Amino acid sequence: MRILLLGSIAYDNIMVFEGRFREHILPDQIHMLNVAFLVPALRREFGGCAANIAYSLRMLGGEPLIMATVGEDAEPYYRRLDALGIARTHVREIAGTYTAQAFITTDLDDNQITAFHPGAMNYSHFNTVAAAGNVRLAIVSPDGREGMLQHARELKEQDIPFVFDPGQGLPMFSGAELMEFVKLASYVAVNSYEGKMLEERTGESLADLSSRVEALIVTHGSAGSEIYADGQRLEIRCVKADNIVDPTGCGDAYRAGLLYGIARGMDWRSIGQLASLMGALKIGARGGQNHSATRAEIEALYHRQFTAQLA
Repeated sequence: MRILLLGSIAYDNIMVFEGRFREHILPDQIHMLNVAFLVPALRREFGGCAANIAYSLRMLGGEPLIMATVGEDAEPYYRRLDALGIARTHVREIAGTYTAQAFITTDLDDNQITAFHPGAMNYSHFNTVAAAGNVRLAIVSPDGREGMLQHARELKEQDIPFVFDPGQGLPMFSGAELMEFVKLASYVAVNSYEGKMLEERTGESLADLSSRVEALIVTHGSAGSEIYADGQRLEIRCVKADNIVDPTGCGDAYRAGLLYGIARGMDWRSIGQLASLMGALKIGARGGQNHSATRAEIEALYHRQFTAQLA
């Protein structure tokens, strides 16, 4: 089954400052901040929610279809997607823009200063769901504000079930807009912080919101996740990772497991377990797209963790 992934494609520029921000920022001068950090270590990762989800979904044997907007600097990403065998038929290049990118500086205490340039992502509404053709499942993940609203409405109009995954884009929307997303969606996926914000902005508890969708999923990092579905609340344990390196993109890997399980008609506990396993695989590598495992290896890990066969 082709799964439509509506969201961002981005570059993550990650720099390491071999010192501590607190030693260079004077509290009494914070109103006139002017600092510079020497960053000897720099790496550029392929990122963006839609592309990260596609990477892990492809690993599972799924058929991801990315719909996103990129800038004139996207050639390296085109080569990346082609090498991975991920279709870019609906990746639209916007003239005169840069591909969305984050500039992240981390110090020795793991504090981070991040600047994010949305670039071509602001034009995601140039893409329309109808252009994707025959799809039976989708996800609306962080993207341009106008595009997220438009795509959710288009999916509902075309009777395509989708996961609403607001992620870091959640603060862009009012309570009324977030409630509209919930009413349009078949599934909602948030982390614990986003879940609290969703409750505050909509004025409804997660339990109440879950009654409006087929399932509402909340991730809690190392504390596992929970799934509200069929009038029940399932607790899904976190799969212990062999090596903890970088949490960047773990949520996207988790969502790849969700989408794969939904598409295959798996029960909700099995879906949550697979999603948890994909997150644990991702955390062992830097960036959102550097973890690797064959389908056979994933099946073996799933059986070892849950004494069950992966569908």
